[in-house]
Amino acid sequence: MTELRIAGMGSGGDGIATLPDGTPCYVAGALPGEIVGATPRAKRGGACHATADAILQASPDRVAPPCPHFAEGCGGCALQHWDLVAQAAWKRDRLRDALARAGFADVLVADTLVTPPDSRRRADLALRRRPDGSVAIGFHKRGSAEVLDLRTCHILQPELFTLIAKLRVVLRRLSALAREGSAVVNLLDSGPDLLLRTDASLDATGRRLLAAAAVQLGIPRIAWARGEDGPETAAQTGPVCLTLGGVEVAPPPGAFLQASREGEAAIVAAVLRALPAKLPVRPRLLDLYAGIGTLSFPLAARGRVTAAEGSAEAAAALNAAARKAVARVEALRRDLVRQPFLPAELKDFDVAVLDPPYGGAAEQVAQIARSTLRHVVYVSCNPVALARDAAELRAAGFGVTAATPVDQFRWSAHLESVVGFGR
Repeated sequence: MTELRIAGMGSGGDGIATLPDGTPCYVAGALPGEIVGATPRAKRGGACHATADAILQASPDRVAPPCPHFAEGCGGCALQHWDLVAQAAWKRDRLRDALARAGFADVLVADTLVTPPDSRRRADLALRRRPDGSVAIGFHKRGSAEVLDLRTCHILQPELFTLIAKLRVVLRRLSALAREGSAVVNLLDSGPDLLLRTDASLDATGRRLLAAAAVQLGIPRIAWARGEDGPETAAQTGPVCLTLGGVEVAPPPGAFLQASREGEAAIVAAVLRALPAKLPVRPRLLDLYAGIGTLSFPLAARGRVTAAEGSAEAAAALNAAARKAVARVEALRRDLVRQPFLPAELKDFDVAVLDPPYGGAAEQVAQIARSTLRHVVYVSCNPVALARDAAELRAAGFGVTAATPVDQFRWSAHLESVVGFGR
């Protein structure tokens, strides 16, 4: 065991120390300022990894984890041992550092908006059949393919967690789950919406089982897919709906939602605050990577919105909702990697709002940089991609007008950010 002094916190939620030979070492379970005993493992990518075996000098910010699964290595949380105030400050610094790497020094970053416990309305859960035929449902253990069967959870909404316990009984009898699969559960306004992915075919007996479960468990829709195939509706007892910006949307199975209502509200509010104070009388707003309209419909209160989304299912749901609500939203299906909006198209808009996936929006930002567009609001879920894309905007003459970190994945290293840019 080696004695290590933890100098900081890595982006994945591990403490960072330096070995005597200068090699950085990422230590799971360690906090900044602590001295820990750890056994460094093999080096990967020029760094080594370790787990804190003994806390020799604890940080004053160390707290008792509220969930027993944390000590078992549940991958749902990484930072339950760290005081929430310290976590919020660290996440604020992560946004500040990302903007600094892009060349924006001394940016005024707002305080981190932190969502409450027991608020996650979306869960992507792993399924694993045990030798005795029972089914484990939960998150993978950190750094492992093993599924930790959830007995309690401090991040999911109670209604969602209660459903998990009931699903165990159903899935035990489902032959379509031979060894492993997944369950994506979204808690919509209409109730829980379930997408099952399994490793075997769904036969007639399985369909009858899911139809009965939909009625008994109050699940308006259960969709099923084998592996990565497109889903089909296996059972439906009623309509599914979610209200976004006052507009009712029928999301497709497994649709991406912001993780919590509180997180969604914080992001929407930050986006609206980041819009320029002075807009034309009839502003044209471009919502890129629009999903099912999480930002499109709130933005429609400020101007006419063109919403572009690459997923056919999400774009169809957004378009149907907009047409039904007669909202000021035009929905387009468009792959923004292969077909980003070009400068000639961007000149028709006053503001572009981007909410790209984890990899960022390199292709689209490159076109924005070449355009005459003057205002951009960027919603990020990855500080590294944000730093890269923000550097491109800076080189094109943009400055930062607003920066807000949002911690909607409580006790994780994950960070959402909303950043306004203007030329």
